[in-house]
Amino acid sequence: MHATQYELTLPADYDMGVIRGRVARVGHLLDEWEGLGLKAYLMRERGVHGSPVNQYAPFYLWDTVAGMNSFLWGGAFQGLSDDFGRPSVRQWTGLAHEEGGAAGSPARVAVRRRQQVPDGVELAEVMGDAVREAGRLAAQDGAVLAAAVVDSSRWELLHFSLWAHDTPKADGDVFQVLHLSAPGLAGLPRGRQW
Repeated sequence: MHATQYELTLPADYDMGVIRGRVARVGHLLDEWEGLGLKAYLMRERGVHGSPVNQYAPFYLWDTVAGMNSFLWGGAFQGLSDDFGRPSVRQWTGLAHEEGGAAGSPARVAVRRRQQVPDGVELAEVMGDAVREAGRLAAQDGAVLAAAVVDSSRWELLHFSLWAHDTPKADGDVFQVLHLSAPGLAGLPRGRQW
């Protein structure tokens, strides 16, 4: 499992209806994308859920590298780049993915929490803690799913969770979920990824 995300931070007075309209028009295009576990079309709106910014920030869990590469190099990503400029795409290696008790329910919000991996720690222990945290989040009321991923170039852990209600029991940046494409969600490996 691999994860990617890019962020388009928009002006404070930007009409976020433009983003909602874009997702309504094109969100379905990835509903059957080969190699995609899920794409959460995420948006933060200034002043909503404590967000200081307007931002469009889709988050992806990939079942195959070929599916990810096909998206990035095969043209689907080009439309966004043409409209907004080419954003930096962050990539993480999967540590864990767990289905929540609300799996199958529409996701209303997502929570993303970044955490630095400190120097001098036992990596197996830290990664094991991240796996357990994904399980803890998935066990919370209203959790659709939880994942833990790591960027070993920056030594950053990222915890991602989807929720069926607006009051997630997770710390981090809260995003509205505008659409969820999940053609390969059932095929994403569950639990620890090594």
